[in-house]
Amino acid sequence: MTLKSLFRPGRHTAFIVCLVFLGAGLILASLHPSGWVAVALFGGLCLLGVRDMLQTRHSILRAYPVIGHVRWLAELVRPELRQYLFESDEDAAPFSRSQRSLVYQRAKGEGGEHPFGTLLDVYRDGYEYIGHSSIPAKAADPQSFRIVIGGPDCAKPYSASVFNISAMSFGSLSANAIRALNAGAKRGGFSHDTGEGSISPYHREMGGDIVWEIASGYFGCRTDDGRFDPQKFAVQAAADQVKMIEIKLSQGAKPGHGGMLPAAKVTKEISETRGVPMGQDCVSPPSHSAFSTPLQLMGFIAELRTLSGGKPVGFKLCIGHPWEFMAMVKAMLETGVTPDFVVVDGAEGGTGAAPTEFSDHIGTPMREGLLFVHNTLVGAGLRDRIKIGAAGKVVSAFDIASLLAIGADWTNAARGFMFAIGCVQSVSCNTNRCPTGVATQDPRLQQALVVPDKAERVYNFHRMTLKALSDMLAAAGLTHPDELGPHHLVRRVSATEIKQFSEIHTFLEPGALLDGPCDDGFYASNWARASAGRFAG
Repeated sequence: MTLKSLFRPGRHTAFIVCLVFLGAGLILASLHPSGWVAVALFGGLCLLGVRDMLQTRHSILRAYPVIGHVRWLAELVRPELRQYLFESDEDAAPFSRSQRSLVYQRAKGEGGEHPFGTLLDVYRDGYEYIGHSSIPAKAADPQSFRIVIGGPDCAKPYSASVFNISAMSFGSLSANAIRALNAGAKRGGFSHDTGEGSISPYHREMGGDIVWEIASGYFGCRTDDGRFDPQKFAVQAAADQVKMIEIKLSQGAKPGHGGMLPAAKVTKEISETRGVPMGQDCVSPPSHSAFSTPLQLMGFIAELRTLSGGKPVGFKLCIGHPWEFMAMVKAMLETGVTPDFVVVDGAEGGTGAAPTEFSDHIGTPMREGLLFVHNTLVGAGLRDRIKIGAAGKVVSAFDIASLLAIGADWTNAARGFMFAIGCVQSVSCNTNRCPTGVATQDPRLQQALVVPDKAERVYNFHRMTLKALSDMLAAAGLTHPDELGPHHLVRRVSATEIKQFSEIHTFLEPGALLDGPCDDGFYASNWARASAGRFAG
């Protein structure tokens, strides 16, 4: 075996250079003590090169010892280089720099102005805007932008802001993140959804309004075998801080998929908050055990409303099979039981980790889901009894306006409020190494998030966003978000044509699904397929 067969100069150049410098270092060390620095450095690199050539896991390192590690180094810093140096202001991955900058500005109490005109291409397909009036209205007080949630069977309706914090659990977010979000919500008079991880001590500590999310794991109200416990639920739901109860059927990031928190991550705090034992995996099944048909779901809604003392009860879902939601609506008509609200989560949502195929290819985008839910309730004659919330990539006043115009009564945001408390979109939520202390349980990293400062930023982000919404509405000649309609918003559909939302989207007439065959084939066929007694079509 020749030296040439062992070392290929093209592929092994870096390794050979390290050997040469190691030899030079040894010679220098015999003359001066400083030479041992070179010996240590290049000796270490030579050992690394030998390890690279002997290992069998990575082909690149076997073929290119030492220098092959540059590939991993480049991959390690690629997201940061792209985000801070190469990404354009409008590249959304998943949020653009312009969107993030807007949140950061408003969280600091600034208006979010920028000079020299828009950065958007107003002639590209999909560009949207709100029409303005020749006689603008006086800007209304943003504190009046509230909606009363609670149907005829609700004894304790809740006056909610049109902009609230969406579901994010303690466990996914740090204790300090929960504190900051809830403290900001309390000061601003808006609500904070607990996520499926239940009500933590950090929610209670700050005293902000809570929407308690009940998912398939029934965390905070479960028996030892993971089923729903009515007594535990009643005790938690009685707290004045709990304003509404939200049953999670599915979520935008991974609809139809359960979840698991590994036993190693089930801390004493999480164990006590969720009511699960330490030393065991914490499992969220894909579906609920408390009901299996639309009729049973209505019974569960009625039960939770009674157990909570008459507080608003609704459910959240990402639309999948359209006939399944229609089956729920038929169950409402058959039983006379209606939820107080429905929250539509979009497939574009998601704050934590989810399987790639689920994030990319399962679930209906929010706007289509929102329109479908709104139209179905209108067509069934139930829209006036049920309020609709919408969640998914909401960060600006225009985002809010565009959803209210096509059927939402209020909006929720998760990642927008994460930006407000310091998230830099490092996309490391699933690693427990969030650099800003937002999405981690590492106590050292959590210290980076200073609660009083970030709570102020949560409050400011909400306040400044609603002020911007008030200014937009005034420019359109409106004084309250409930005056917005699909005819107020416009979208470019080609290089030479724009259309109002009222021209683009289908809007059913009240009772259209009940008065005989519906004129719209999509709604008619799926309504015919739906059955109150089963979810399957």
